[in-house]
Amino acid sequence: MKLIAIQKLLNATILTGKELLDHLEVKMICGSDLISDVLSFTKERSLLLTGLTNPQIIRAAEMIDLCGIVFVRGKRPGDDVIRMARERKIPLLVTELPLFESCGVLYNAGLPGCSGLSLATGGDKSVAAPRPS
Repeated sequence: MKLIAIQKLLNATILTGKELLDHLEVKMICGSDLISDVLSFTKERSLLLTGLTNPQIIRAAEMIDLCGIVFVRGKRPGDDVIRMARERKIPLLVTELPLFESCGVLYNAGLPGCSGLSLATGGDKSVAAPRPS
């Protein structure tokens, strides 16, 4: 799915990379507010959905080779973070939706999470959690 379609699905504001949105193809998404999880579980060329707005998220995005970042809950990074992303050609978007709903919207549109499973592929390898007695 093109990043421009994701921008529309999430009704997101574009902070950087407007010229890239029509060209970048998103294969999967990852949602996290922990840098350690982003570094451990996010795959290259994924789209990250996060509430983290510090410069470290741009450095992590560059290390992992993410195709962009969507800041959730209306969080907006500072000018230094926006400038870093612009210099590194990392698209930044902001949505008012919370992380859970943003991931749900994109999952329902057919994008898998970092596990690689999605409704579109029909793959459900999850294990049911035990029910409390």
